[in-house]
Amino acid sequence: MIPDLELVNVGKVYDNGTMAVDAFDLAVTKGEFIAFLGPSGCGKTTTLRMIAGFEEISSGDMMIKGVRMNDVPPQRRPTSMIFQSYALFPHMTVRRNVGYGLEVKNMPKAERDAKVDRILATLGLEDIAERKTDKLSGGQRQRIALARGLVVEPDILLLDEPLGALDANLRKAIQNELKLLQKTLGVTFIFVTHAQSEALALSDRIVVMNQGRVEQISPPHQLYTRPNTPFVAQFIGRNTIFQGEVRGMNGTVATVDTPAGTLSGQANTTLSDKSKVSLVIPAEAIEVHAADGGARERIAHDYGGNLIDATITRFDVVGHVSQLAAALPDGRAVALEAHIDKYRPEAFPVGSRIILSWKPTEATVIPAH
Repeated sequence: MIPDLELVNVGKVYDNGTMAVDAFDLAVTKGEFIAFLGPSGCGKTTTLRMIAGFEEISSGDMMIKGVRMNDVPPQRRPTSMIFQSYALFPHMTVRRNVGYGLEVKNMPKAERDAKVDRILATLGLEDIAERKTDKLSGGQRQRIALARGLVVEPDILLLDEPLGALDANLRKAIQNELKLLQKTLGVTFIFVTHAQSEALALSDRIVVMNQGRVEQISPPHQLYTRPNTPFVAQFIGRNTIFQGEVRGMNGTVATVDTPAGTLSGQANTTLSDKSKVSLVIPAEAIEVHAADGGARERIAHDYGGNLIDATITRFDVVGHVSQLAAALPDGRAVALEAHIDKYRPEAFPVGSRIILSWKPTEATVIPAH
């Protein structure tokens, strides 16, 4: 099957020699929701703009449904782009804003009106169709921008942090609507965001970028639980990371000598003895035990020898969630949380000694570089 979008070794170098994107490879199937995620300046928006045609591609090829698009102007590409600012016309009604792209294409009025009516109904905008956009809420303006992007029936909808201007509650509500809409319409979405929670909640796959390069492309759960690089391990989620050397392999489980002791985790690849690695433990994988001397041997047995002494430094209850902070022997802080029924303040008072443990298969061992 021909991908809806394919980037082959795509790069962008500015006239001053600055490398913005380097050797980007990606194939997107029809109806996928892809998120570009990374820190500011990582190249995610530049890549989106190259797909849209607003930035020239310096090297490589960009294809949509198998057709090379490098030199095709933006208005002739089967894409539509939604900006963070929405870029709506305040002097126009909602209806005219939504239909503007069809007007530019000189579509006959009857056909244009029918398409606009359908998308207004799909997004629940019929009641405000004749109102001016400058009098509407942020959520309404966001829906109008979506309607304007979708009414032209693009093969690919490009979204540049479209939820960035919304408050937290509205942002969450629009996230749910956006995912449902995308699945209903079956349109391929390419979504740029710097918010991890947004990417993890919405996308089928996430492209993590750093300094213009792709670090990892994975489904959200795999990205969260199985980072491939030290950058992803530090950037995604709340991981505790130990540096060390491989002592040996038992199948796919690597035993690692670390300053905190001999620990183990699942290796992404075969690792040679003495190789430098990072042992990455997601916060959700860590169990907390009271430091009862008699339980230490049992914990070591149950968790493959993975146990570390720590001290509770903070315990907060937020609604039904217990949020703990613990200090490791080297002074590092570890953040932990669970349902209040699992960890109660009276069982783990501040200052008490605890044991942290995790199952080897729930941690990941990756090459340090």
